[in-house]
Formats: sequence, structure tokens, C-alpha cells
Amino acid sequence: MTQDSLKNLNQPTDRIAKQGKTDRLFTSSYICILAANFLLYFGFWLLIPVLPFYLKEQFACAESIVGLVLCAYTVSSLGVRPFMGYLYDGFPRKPIYIAAYIVFTCIFLGYVLAGVLWLFIFLRMLHGIAFGTVTVGGNTLVIDITPSARRGTALGYYGLTNNIAMSIGPMTGLFLHDHQVPFDGIFFCALGSCVVGLLMASLVKAPRKEPTKRPPISLDRFILVKGIPASIALLLLSVPYGATTNYVAIYAREMGLDVPTGFFFTLMAVGMGVSRLFAGRFVDRGYVTQTISYGFYLIIAAFILLSGCETVIGWNATVCAWIFFLVPFMLGVGFGTMFPAYNTLYVNLAPNSQRGTATSTYLTAWDVGVGIGILSGGVIAEYASYGKVYMFGSLLCIISMIYFNRVVTPHFQKNKYR
Repeated sequence: MTQDSLKNLNQPTDRIAKQGKTDRLFTSSYICILAANFLLYFGFWLLIPVLPFYLKEQFACAESIVGLVLCAYTVSSLGVRPFMGYLYDGFPRKPIYIAAYIVFTCIFLGYVLAGVLWLFIFLRMLHGIAFGTVTVGGNTLVIDITPSARRGTALGYYGLTNNIAMSIGPMTGLFLHDHQVPFDGIFFCALGSCVVGLLMASLVKAPRKEPTKRPPISLDRFILVKGIPASIALLLLSVPYGATTNYVAIYAREMGLDVPTGFFFTLMAVGMGVSRLFAGRFVDRGYVTQTISYGFYLIIAAFILLSGCETVIGWNATVCAWIFFLVPFMLGVGFGTMFPAYNTLYVNLAPNSQRGTATSTYLTAWDVGVGIGILSGGVIAEYASYGKVYMFGSLLCIISMIYFNRVVTPHFQKNKYR
């Protein structure tokens, strides 16, 4: 066999080896950004179920005021995200991401020093701005540093770090609160987590991003116009999610359900983790809208069951407890199935030069719904009950599913880039 023949014979093997190297997912940068995201969200989730108790015990706030204060975080976060999409698309991404991470970390120390409600609200709003900035940057950098052929899987694992943080953070926060640890101690735990996360984030090697020239006035500088229909469906879906993560511990206490509510978040995270093991693969095979549609059924059923807990506990507390802990697993599987698919949907509707805008539009829509859920949940609970909050949420999810199947899916198939 001639030397040329041997060379030609080896070419397919060389191409496969080169492609395998190119498609390698778990690089050092990807592992570092996974760790940075986990530690960021651990600090975030550590406070989520504790803050309603903090506001009630420290400042004697009513439910509606609690909802208003907690909503300030989400409102400020969503207010800044469209601008961050433009910023991340037009300038080097990692420096902006690191700067936002630093601000997010330092504000935990500010909570320790805040002795009056108005100062706490101000810090909460500033924290929301930093959170909105750093999360857009993290999601966008993940897309930059991972191969496009494995984008769904990469986003799935990236989101899984949030889910793991959700399983540990709220349970840890409630455990510390139940064991009489001062709120300042809980704030310092969140601070320590984010300091280590900041170190991990600094080790991420991001590709060089050249500044992108844009027209002076253009709507797509701030939002992905083609993503508006998907944003409407996502907004409706996130309303009950916001009410659940912020009020479910109080819901259980007011029902008189004597269970460790921290496990609610753990089971939700377990469900998300299980679903992300296969959801990302379905997305990589092209089943984007189909994957989202499947998630709706579990989510709707879960919110109906959660709303019914306040009725069931009246005749059997044990059955109510079983339902109460079945619900988060169902929610976890449903949302875990949908999250990587929804993120990919936005990215596929955008050209490569608008990845930051696509990500910010996705997260902005989610934040709007979560903010509405927090605010409306407190008001509805004050005048009715938390059970009615979740029944209202299930109706919104039904409307979202119908709109997604009839409007968003055809729109995506017609306008997608890839």
C-alpha cells in the first residue's frame, strides 16, 4: 500500500478525532462556570424562603408589603436585563460578567448593615440589578465556550447547577432559621458562597469578542423581537413559579402542615435534575417545541394539586403531606424539561451576533412573570388564601400552554435560524 493510500485511509479517523476534540463539552472553563453558577445561585436560594420571615420578624411587614419588597428585586432585575443584552453583544463579555458578580457578592454584606426597611429595599433593588446582569452574562458565556452541536446539553447541565443550588440553598436557609441562627449569620453564609464563586468565574477563559456596530436606534438592541410571542407564554408560566418559591413555606405554616418545608425545594431540584438528564438530548435532536409542550402537563397538574392542599388537610393531614411533597417533584420534572428547551428556542431565533439579546429577552420574560407572581401572590393571599394563589397560577399555565401550541410553535418553525 502506497504512502498516499495510507494518508487517505487515515483522513476519516483524523476528522473524527478532530471533531471529537472540538465537541468536547467538559473543558476547564465550562467546569469553572458551572461552579460559579452553582455558588451564585446557592447564595441566592439560601435567602429566598428566609426573607419573608426576615421582613415579618425584623420589620413587622404585612403579607402585601412582603410581596412588594420582594418584588423590588425582580423588578430591578428585569429592568436592567434588556440593556445588558445589548451591552454583552456589543462589548467583551467576561469583564462585565465579573464586575456584576463582584457587586452581587458585596451586597450580602450590605444586608448585614441595613437596619431600616427603606435601606433594605434599596439594597434589594441594587441586588436585582447585579443579578440581572450576571445571569445574562453567565448564560451567554456558556453558549460562547461550548460547541454548538451540544448546546442543549450544555445549557441543561448549566441549569442543573441552579437546580442543585435550589435543593441545598433553601433547605440550608430554613434549617439555619429554624435553629435560631441570626439573620446576619445567614447573610454571611451567602456572602462566603459567592466569594468562592467569584474566584471560579475569574478562571473562565472566554473567546475574544469584538465590538459589534449597531444602528443608533433599533428595537433589537434591547429585545429579541422574534422572541416576543415566546415571551408571552413564558411570562404566564413563571407567575405561579414566583409565588411558589417565595411563599410555599408560609403556605405550609398557615395550613398547619407540620413538615420540613426545606425538602420542598430539594424535591423540586431532584425533579429538575432527573429531567435535565434527558431533556437536553431531546433538544439537541431538534425537538425544541415538543419538549416544552410535554412539560406543561406536569406543571398544570402540580399547581392544581398544590392549591388543593388547603382543602385536603382538613380531612387528612397525612395525605396532604404526601401531596405537598409530590408537587415539587412534578414541578421539577416539568420545569427542568422546559428550561433548556426554552433557552435554546430563543437562541435559535437569533443570529449569532444577538446571543446576549436572546438570552436577556428570555430571562426578562421570566423575571416579569416571577415579579408579578411575587407581588400578586402576597395581595391574593392577604385577601383570600395561598391556595387561591396556586389555583390562579394553574389557570395561567393552561392559557400559556394553549397559546404556546397555537401561536409560538408555528412562529418558531417559520422564523428559526437553526
